[in-house]
Amino acid sequence: MPSVLIPLAQGCEELEAVTVIDLLRRAEIEVTTAGLDNNDVVCSRGTRLVPDTNIDDALKSEYDMVVLPGGLPGADYLNEDQRIRDLLLKMSRNDKYTAAICAAPKVFASTGLLNNRKATGFPGVLDNLDVEGMVYTQEAVVQDGKVITSKGPGTAMDFALTLIEVLTDSQKRQQVEAGLQRT
Repeated sequence: MPSVLIPLAQGCEELEAVTVIDLLRRAEIEVTTAGLDNNDVVCSRGTRLVPDTNIDDALKSEYDMVVLPGGLPGADYLNEDQRIRDLLLKMSRNDKYTAAICAAPKVFASTGLLNNRKATGFPGVLDNLDVEGMVYTQEAVVQDGKVITSKGPGTAMDFALTLIEVLTDSQKRQQVEAGLQRT
């Protein structure tokens, strides 16, 4: 069973966090949510989330993918946290998947994960950053190698379904998507 770590920072975007958590768990993917501290996470719209653990304990395990929800100031807190930055670099060195949505791709940009890659994010988040060779697109979800980015809350479901397909297969994605009654 694939395993995914989702760090939850204060002020994260709840729609992105909960959608990804929910859909990955529907696909029977092992999801661990980890707060940057030992407190409940108060999201950008006031929703309160209770992480499974804290980031220090979560980092004692290995994961197939790390997914960063966006939202502000959540993405800023993720970007400022050296544990998150070190984890992303370790995942990249070990040829593991990293994924970020909305404002969180800026964490990838600041750690060099978007250098010479195609990426997307919330409009304006990546515009003023000096990222070597990055090609910014308006696509809902972009996969470039083992780096996956997405635009924002409205693309969270497509983002999560893409993550399911990457971690499992297209049949599991279709199974989860059918249960959502999207069409």
